[in-house]
Amino acid sequence: MSADAHKEIRSTIELQATEGTVTPHDAEMLGGVLDLSELRVLDVMVHRTKMATIDINEPAGKIIDAVLASQYSRMPVWREAPDNFVGVLHSKDLLMALRDAGWSPERIDIAKLLNPPWFVPETTGLNEQLRQFLKRKSQLALVVDEYGEVRGLVTLEDILEEIVGQIADEHDVGEVYVRPQIDGSVVVEGTLPIRDLNRETGWSLPDEAATTVAGLVMHEAQTIPEAGQVFTFHGFRFEIVRKTRNRITSVRVRPTPNPQPPAA
Repeated sequence: MSADAHKEIRSTIELQATEGTVTPHDAEMLGGVLDLSELRVLDVMVHRTKMATIDINEPAGKIIDAVLASQYSRMPVWREAPDNFVGVLHSKDLLMALRDAGWSPERIDIAKLLNPPWFVPETTGLNEQLRQFLKRKSQLALVVDEYGEVRGLVTLEDILEEIVGQIADEHDVGEVYVRPQIDGSVVVEGTLPIRDLNRETGWSLPDEAATTVAGLVMHEAQTIPEAGQVFTFHGFRFEIVRKTRNRITSVRVRPTPNPQPPAA
């Protein structure tokens, strides 16, 4: 689809929503479908620091406890080093193996239960990734950069959420990533995608140069800020609430008031 056609369709959707012909929710879903052609897996992936993973050298009983405590049905498994991923463990496969072993964890060989890891480039478009998920009948892929280093993971659910919004079930932990404050600001994690912040607040912070709130702050500030520093750009005030080593872990964001025009 050409850029002009894409722009024309989006304008039509926005017009129909304004006129009430299309509900806001339906307009957002249609816009999400259009966005798939513009986004990469890098834009929607779960960052490496947020991934729930398993060390295959842990005792089987401890691995079972970790899987039961997790909200995810599929977990990447590593050996020797946290970035040396050797497979993906599905909780259903683990449960079946545990049943077959007479519910004795020590009789289970975790390595035999693993599905091969699937690595995809961070630059892969979401449309293409969605097609590959459906073609391979798989729902999780590890995202790597140009050097082959794992940056995060992407799931089929992550892509679908770009269309329909947040998908939650009875096993989701219910983390709050955007915490509204009484002064009109919000406190967010540094790894929160800018797109998710915009969706939650109705803001329009740019996400072309950076995909996360922390990335946007560092891009605009051209430095790694310290806790307590404040920056203003794109009509918003960013206060660094918390920092761990070189990572911005918490940021307070607030729209700056529009200056009043001088009296005539």
